[in-house]
Amino acid sequence: METSRRDFIRLAGLTSLGIMGNKLMASPAALTFDNRSVPTGNMCGYAAPKLDVVRVGFIGVGNRGASAVYRIDHIQGVEINAICDIRRNYAEKSANGVKGSKKPAIYADKEEAWKELCDRNDIDLIYICTPWDLHTKIALYAMKAGKHVAIEVPAATTVDECWALVETSEKYQKHCMMLENCCYDFFELMTLNMARQGMFGEIIHGEGAYIHDLLNENFAKNSYYDMWRLKENFKNGNLYPTHGLGPICQIMDINRGDKMEYLTSMSSKDFSMGPMAKSLAAKDAFYEPFAKHSYRGNMNVTTIKTHQGRTIVLEHDVSSPRPYSRIHQISGTKGVAQKWPEPERIAFGHDWLSHEEMKRLEEQYRPEIVQKVGEMAKKIGGHGGMDMMMDWRLIDCLRNGLPLDQDVYDAALWSVIAPLSEKSVKNRSNSIDVPDFTRGKWKTNLKMELTLNGGGTTSFK
Repeated sequence: METSRRDFIRLAGLTSLGIMGNKLMASPAALTFDNRSVPTGNMCGYAAPKLDVVRVGFIGVGNRGASAVYRIDHIQGVEINAICDIRRNYAEKSANGVKGSKKPAIYADKEEAWKELCDRNDIDLIYICTPWDLHTKIALYAMKAGKHVAIEVPAATTVDECWALVETSEKYQKHCMMLENCCYDFFELMTLNMARQGMFGEIIHGEGAYIHDLLNENFAKNSYYDMWRLKENFKNGNLYPTHGLGPICQIMDINRGDKMEYLTSMSSKDFSMGPMAKSLAAKDAFYEPFAKHSYRGNMNVTTIKTHQGRTIVLEHDVSSPRPYSRIHQISGTKGVAQKWPEPERIAFGHDWLSHEEMKRLEEQYRPEIVQKVGEMAKKIGGHGGMDMMMDWRLIDCLRNGLPLDQDVYDAALWSVIAPLSEKSVKNRSNSIDVPDFTRGKWKTNLKMELTLNGGGTTSFK
């Protein structure tokens, strides 16, 4: 029953979302899936063999990748052995910044130079920071080549890609982690710890968002290689759901005691991107192809219902002149937590706690990972330190043979909201079923470990 339902979801996604128009699926040779219907292993709680030294290869060192190389290079027990970017100067700049006498090998100039990097026998982990439409293609190839993968968000852009990640990770027993850094935000981690200890009671509702004015950046010629991010905005839905969603799912134990049932999604009209494309095209012929396209609406609101009766609201707006906000709100039967707008706030009744009371909570419910590496993570950087904590935790888990905090089912589920939201928007906001990538294992999967039990042994250079 589950297999036929999955196949139906795949076919529905292919038809309604127009996958054949996607760059990644442009030709039959672009991406191939093995015919597998029976999972060969549960990747939730899966612990791979220990790696005393984690040998890393980076693919894509533009806006996000270059900073990832810098951060990973600060962690003991890591060797950066190879770096790939289609632009040789980007790859060389990152490689030259790596400490030590041995410089990473460089792969560049060719569209699929990354395959040569994945085929090396001195790589354990492939760290992927390319444009979105390459994430799944590279991850599948890397796992089949015997490598663990860590993928920038979103991990996939279609329903079919999400299933392919799950099935390949299971078959080859390789970790597939989406690099959702917001799960390592200091406040999000504190509220997760508080929720685990029952401070908010039964969790009822969560809200998350990605509100970030990227209008000018998306249209700038030098911001994103080949204008890839602007092209993603031809789709109409919540294109970037995972920053707000990831921390909420961990607090609600989604895939580990609860699951998503269905969603509905609605978008406003596009008031900004189309007009800007036309305005720029009137002055510069470079933008004329972009003026012929329609763009997603400024604001998308997606609502999700879970099996246990909880609700989630996600917002997405990257083209309106608004202050940055991710929104992190958790509401339970005993209390509520909220961030964005700042400052962080918590209440157990009608009034928010005072500054002094908040400080006491921060001391009492600071998770072990923050106590151990929080200050160093802030010094090294990456969105206030959460990027560094994410990277450190990934490496420490691999070195100690521990399960990862985010597994392939999380990567698939959090990413699939984007194509499902597009489908709902196209169908007058009708509800869309959300696939169960765990195939029922959510009922018995254990919660993610919030301690450093068995790990915490990795230091910094």
